[in-house]
Amino acid sequence: MLQTDQEWPAVSSQTKGLLVNADGSVDVYFGPNAPAGKENNWIQTIPGKGWNTLLRLYGPLESWFAKTWRPGQIELAEAQPQTPATRGKYKMTTEIPPGIASPDSVETRLGTLKFFDGFPDKATTEKLYDNLDFQRAVQAYLLAIPAVSQAADRDACRTLGPVNGVVPIWEELADSRSLGLTLNDNTVYSWTWLDLSNGPLVLEVPPKVLGGINDMWFRWVTDVGFTGPDKGEGGKYLLLPPGYKGEAPPGYHVVHSPTVSLWAPWRTFLEDGSPTPGVERVKRFTKIYPLADADKPASPLKYVNLSGKPFSTINPANYQFWELLNQVVQEEPAESLDPTRLGFYQSVGIQKDKPFAPDERMKKILTEAAAVGDATARAIAFHTRDEAAYYYPNSAWQTLFLGGYLFQTEPGVLNLDAYDFFYFMAIGVSPAMGEKMVGRGSQYAWAARDAKGQPLDGGKNYRLRLPPNIPIKEFWSVILYSNQTRSMIQTDQQFASVGSQTKGLVVNQDGSVDLYFGPTTPTGMEKNWVQTVPGKGWNVILRLYSPLEPWFNKTWRPGEIEPQP
Repeated sequence: MLQTDQEWPAVSSQTKGLLVNADGSVDVYFGPNAPAGKENNWIQTIPGKGWNTLLRLYGPLESWFAKTWRPGQIELAEAQPQTPATRGKYKMTTEIPPGIASPDSVETRLGTLKFFDGFPDKATTEKLYDNLDFQRAVQAYLLAIPAVSQAADRDACRTLGPVNGVVPIWEELADSRSLGLTLNDNTVYSWTWLDLSNGPLVLEVPPKVLGGINDMWFRWVTDVGFTGPDKGEGGKYLLLPPGYKGEAPPGYHVVHSPTVSLWAPWRTFLEDGSPTPGVERVKRFTKIYPLADADKPASPLKYVNLSGKPFSTINPANYQFWELLNQVVQEEPAESLDPTRLGFYQSVGIQKDKPFAPDERMKKILTEAAAVGDATARAIAFHTRDEAAYYYPNSAWQTLFLGGYLFQTEPGVLNLDAYDFFYFMAIGVSPAMGEKMVGRGSQYAWAARDAKGQPLDGGKNYRLRLPPNIPIKEFWSVILYSNQTRSMIQTDQQFASVGSQTKGLVVNQDGSVDLYFGPTTPTGMEKNWVQTVPGKGWNVILRLYSPLEPWFNKTWRPGEIEPQP
């Protein structure tokens, strides 16, 4: 409360001697001096000090809520000279503890901020709001990378055919023509987008796949295939939309989806070096149909082979990012995401059931925020500060799943950098990708620096040694990715990889394997070499399929990437 000579800086209906006008209205006065005869309707103020006021209504009636009654504005009573600031203390003054009051000016990274007794002036307010809108937009960008990544993928797939009806598939493996976050060329990808807006759907999953279902906010919903409830035998998954109250019939693996849209990717494996058997099973057994039509023949799906074809599923990092985010916010129930993230999106003008129509000022802020958000995600990825992200001391090898598939390094606490790192670099979350599952699932190690801590340079030559007894039950691979697109680097080689499935791979006498990266081919090691491009940066992922105990207890570890003469 304002500290003056008055014990109570207030006027109310309980004030003794309150003057009420003939029509029942009440005039309240504020100022350094009491108006004659109106002392009981007056609150004292202090020259040189700002103030604000709060009107309280106890037991308010309908006219307040209907706004048929409203208070007047606080008006300057009459033209009057400014009363000089009075030095000294008023009767009710107490000392203000340090750190509460604002100085008249503050020097900051935004420049000089000016205040009148804690009240920001117009120029300062404009500066602060520009900064606030920008800060919130950058944070909104970082929080929205997963959803926008999903929206970009879905929009790309919609160009191939309708959701619930088209299955992109890389029948001869994904290669470097495909722009997709950390796609691999060891397994056959296929996936589909599902829309539950018209009610429950049945997804029949083929046997011998490894995959899962993620929601529109890119959260794990369930595994399918080897690590899912069908355990690799294939099966029927009943996908129930948000808020569904009906009873699920027997005979299905029931999935309650928090979002209307779902992404269902899976991979099949090479058999005797051939992708064909897995592709044939996908085409034979995959079915999608409404639960209401479960007793009818399923409509045939459209399969689009993307092997060797340019196709991008990567989200943009410009103003279009916000348009994609708005698409997701409008389509999905508000209950499917936490209030804090939705609050960040609302703060930049993206709110469910309302048009996204930023003015020119806000468009400029959002465009810059997208650029800074993308730059920040790159800094987080390529200059990771958290030592816990590294597998070994003084090593470049990092985990993609710091904090597991939920990115929680403390229970219930989202590790924001781990979250941003993963979704900037990769797609698809599942407990099977981050948990210890000896002899099952897969494990990943990522690096973007050499043994000396320098960024990997496409104009230089390097060697990576994998020690003997690589701890895998199935197979391993090493794939190189572009720092720009986080997709396989594009060179003269169709596949930017080397692995245990590589025909003609040279293995050392002790069982170790030397891999080479660079613009020139090492003599006699062509099968162990991945080409790079001068002037281009790159990063690498080591994948272990069905990893064994030495990987988890770290008695086996990959070498560092050594620069070569």
